[in-house]
Amino acid sequence: MSVGRLPRRGVLKAMGLLPVMRLSASMTRLRSLPPSGDTESVLILVFDSLSAHHLSFLGYPRETTPNLARFAQRAYVYENCFSGGNFTSAGTASLLTGTYPWTHRAFHLHDLVEPEFADRNLFSLFEGFHRFAFSHNLLAFSLLHQFRAHIEDLKPPRDLALYDDEFADRLFPEDYSVAFWGEWLGLRGGSSPPASLFLSLAHRALRLLHKRDVTRRYGERFPRGVPNLHNLFFLLEDAVDWLLQQLPARPRPYLGYVHVLPPHEPYLARRDFVDRFADGWQPPEKPRLRFSQGQDERLLRRERRLYDEYLAYADAEFGRLVDGLERSGVLEDTYVVVTADHGELFERGIRGHVTPTLYAPVIHVPLIIRAPGQQQGVRVTTPVSGIDLLPTLLALFDKPIPAWVEGRPLPGLVPEAPSEPRPVFAMEAKSNPRYAPLTKATLAVVLERMKLIHYFGYGAMGDQFELYDLVNDPEEMNDLYPTRRGEARELQSVLAQALKQANQPYLSG
Repeated sequence: MSVGRLPRRGVLKAMGLLPVMRLSASMTRLRSLPPSGDTESVLILVFDSLSAHHLSFLGYPRETTPNLARFAQRAYVYENCFSGGNFTSAGTASLLTGTYPWTHRAFHLHDLVEPEFADRNLFSLFEGFHRFAFSHNLLAFSLLHQFRAHIEDLKPPRDLALYDDEFADRLFPEDYSVAFWGEWLGLRGGSSPPASLFLSLAHRALRLLHKRDVTRRYGERFPRGVPNLHNLFFLLEDAVDWLLQQLPARPRPYLGYVHVLPPHEPYLARRDFVDRFADGWQPPEKPRLRFSQGQDERLLRRERRLYDEYLAYADAEFGRLVDGLERSGVLEDTYVVVTADHGELFERGIRGHVTPTLYAPVIHVPLIIRAPGQQQGVRVTTPVSGIDLLPTLLALFDKPIPAWVEGRPLPGLVPEAPSEPRPVFAMEAKSNPRYAPLTKATLAVVLERMKLIHYFGYGAMGDQFELYDLVNDPEEMNDLYPTRRGEARELQSVLAQALKQANQPYLSG
């Protein structure tokens, strides 16, 4: 397409696709090459907060991911994959349900999906497979716990933890999410002080003792601190060892979902990766347009370097996993998927991913899929979404795709997948009521090379838009909205139609 303007026919086709994004089962009994056998299995590896913008084999200046690059040489690499949301609950729920956050409604921190999705998810659709799952991330585990009726082996986070101070879920095992969140607010506090000051102080003292013990045992290997989150201390090595031991013995066929925390903050690399990127490289300083947290550029560069070190550590463990699986023969009959729930930001005065913004580093995620026996790599540049993984796996195993699924099979891996350009969406709406129309949110749409971001409902700011050409300006340095209103209007129409459809169930009358 031309740089100056989106083709109107393509936009109209894309808009016409919106009402039928939930693909009909009768149209999607698709197969891939090579055909799946009776024992072919699936392993999904999710690296939390892994931004595609930090992958060296996709152009990042630092050599962060040599092992992922090696894996990608014999895999399908979707260079422009976007998460449905910019934090764990929203992004993970989209992966596992094949729907956007405005449909599954897990767009608040620690949200669960709507009750009907307890039986409408990746695990429920692979009945007959041995299904197992694990996550270091307690927010992701809450979702897995919601799907537990369809998971034969749901491994609790504490099983692969050095230390875990949770106890409420032991008392209320059937209500994991409520128990975890209640304990968190009661002992640690959220935006308000903890509910019990005495218990909070006692809990903090006990936690400090355990932390000192973990640090004493592992501090030499991890000089900046032992990897942890929500007071769960862990080693990525233990999760890799568990997989290497378990996978060859798992019943076939299996569907495995393993969600590890690295490179999620805190960025605590193993000793052999500390200061690996003390190279003086400085990324370009980007405009601070909206929702800057006021972070100093020097701090952001330091945090980026720590993140890159932690990512390189995670990549090394991934390499050890792949080498072990290759030696054991697991890769001969297993589809291996590598992806992320969302990315991370170190720019525009923003650190991390708890932000209303949807800039590329926080929603542009890796999606790499190696088919059994695949020997050659394939790069696909078509924009795709994390919601496309579920229908793709169904198509690969000749399973019908339910009408409620909003994703579609990935091009390349599934030869019969639709090839028409279609919009890909992302959203952030943590401040919007769950059971209400979206009136305070940030939405993004990517169509071919163009991306539009829409901010609305943020007080006096009013409606605001940003427009980027992701081919000529992948770093989103130049907002084209003031000068390219024609293209912007076409994408605004696409976004408005999608928003209208998403809000329809929550409109009165």
